[in-house]
Amino acid sequence: MAAPTPVSSLVHSSTLVTAGVYLLIRFNFVFSDSLCYILLFISRITMFMSGLGARFEFDLKKIIALSTLSQLGLIIRILALGGYKLAFFHLLTHALFKALLFMCSGNIIHNVGNCQDIRFMGRLVNFMPLTCVYFSICNLSLCGLPFFRGFYSKDLILEIIRMGYLNFYIYIIFYVSIGLTVCYRVRLSYYFILGNFNFVSFNIISERGYLMLKGMSGLIFTVVFMGSLLV
Repeated sequence: MAAPTPVSSLVHSSTLVTAGVYLLIRFNFVFSDSLCYILLFISRITMFMSGLGARFEFDLKKIIALSTLSQLGLIIRILALGGYKLAFFHLLTHALFKALLFMCSGNIIHNVGNCQDIRFMGRLVNFMPLTCVYFSICNLSLCGLPFFRGFYSKDLILEIIRMGYLNFYIYIIFYVSIGLTVCYRVRLSYYFILGNFNFVSFNIISERGYLMLKGMSGLIFTVVFMGSLLV
């Protein structure tokens, strides 16, 4: 879905993309066992393929959009196993750090001359330190680092799936998909922070958007602390 980044920050995190998932959560009590098996199969494939696609993608917004698709697959997966409250909890935790992730990427794309290729974005921490710090915190929260917002829901989902009586194939696909999430997030942070600076020599990359920084600074506290408050 090609949209301006501020629109994507709203659409991909908590409104249009997640509306169908919210409806499934609300109507979970009418699901039959056969429908739950179908949802489990579809969510498993969705989570794996979106993570695999993001692993080899170079467009910044496509990587974050595929990450959203992977997280929605995770939500549907736990919903198919009967954990509708946990699915809604992860929907809430996912919304805020994904919104901040899109705001950080929009700020970066604007400052590098509307270039979305991550191969041109090395050593940005020297030019946009605050944005890169916020982006890294969101990445760590998405990977499920302890005591960030994403940890509280992802850890519970892992525990619920481990306690279920599922076959070995479902376990393998699930843990490979979780590993792919960490893999493409570490890859993204590497291209941003540690990679070589491959942008044009004459540039004016700096953090000039103070209005954006004000909004991102408000969201970063919710990313760090809201998970423990919601629990």
